Amino acid sequence: MSQYIQFNFNNSFVLIVPAVVISFLAACATSPSHTSFDRICDSSGCYDRPRQAVQYQSASDQVMTPEQHQAAALIAMAENDPTAAYDLALRYFRGDGIKRNSYQAIQWMRSAADRGNLDAQKALGRLYLTGLEEMGPDFREAEKWLSLATAAGDKESAELLAEASRLKHTERQFYLWSNRWRPIFQRSWYSNYPYHYQWRNNGWSYY
Repeated sequence: MSQYIQFNFNNSFVLIVPAVVISFLAACATSPSHTSFDRICDSSGCYDRPRQAVQYQSASDQVMTPEQHQAAALIAMAENDPTAAYDLALRYFRGDGIKRNSYQAIQWMRSAADRGNLDAQKALGRLYLTGLEEMGPDFREAEKWLSLATAAGDKESAELLAEASRLKHTERQFYLWSNRWRPIFQRSWYSNYPYHYQWRNNGWSYY
């Protein structure tokens, strides 16, 4: 038999509520909520959104274009896949399917290199050796990345590192040498370095 709790209001009204209902309401009021999150990516980056968040969309809200959808998918991949991060960096440099952004390009290229991607290490070594766009050379950074690529067995990086080391103490010769290689390396950033992923069948495929 259920237990009941009576509430008197000004001695004129009696409300009878089953005790089990009271217990249920109290539990709901006091139990902590455990919020979980969804990882949301768009062409501007990724962020965590609570699953309980209520989303409102009006008729005027823009829907992502196919290019933005592809960019968002690549950004999401790049957070866990250094090869995808390398591809994303190149696309940021080139403005290929995503708004051109040199800062984001370097950040993603460093992310890929930090996670051991050899192509990214070589690319950063060249970038910091001669500079890119308005950024001047940074030999310390160049030596760091070329040394890592050399340790991974890349002969081209070893030759480049040896040549740069030979010239770095002779400012005039190094200046002439870096200016000679700068346009060559820049062409690589914008056209010669190949991608590892291509968009096929509504997804990024490695090839």
